[in-house]
Amino acid sequence: MTDENKAIANRFYNEYGNQGIVSVAEELIATDFVDHNPPSPDFAPGIEGVKQVFTLYRSAFPDMTLTIEDQMSQGDKVVTRVTFRGTHKGELMGIPPTGKTVTMSLIDIHRMEGGQIAERWGESDAMGMMQQLGVAPPPPG
Repeated sequence: MTDENKAIANRFYNEYGNQGIVSVAEELIATDFVDHNPPSPDFAPGIEGVKQVFTLYRSAFPDMTLTIEDQMSQGDKVVTRVTFRGTHKGELMGIPPTGKTVTMSLIDIHRMEGGQIAERWGESDAMGMMQQLGVAPPPPG
């Protein structure tokens, strides 16, 4: 089952994340999906929240790409380390476009159930992205 679960995660990142094929998200995200670490508490629960996240980032970074760097699977969980890249050409949470290209690392843990993504726990270097955009101070040192 671990290879099948990895294939589900890969489709999510490549077909929905990179290509924006909304029907893939609707196919791969469970109706009772829970995101334990949404980027904002203002996002809707379930698949609608997933769509909001990707709409937000795709609007701000229309050339965004997600590159899978590492992936491991055990039982019903898949851990994926991803690199996000994009050029800031649209508003992002009130930040006007800067034209800057950013790179952000992400690590997601997805729990699979019935061939779909049922839960997500994730961490991202959002502060590093804000520093690259020039809206947060650089790290000390």
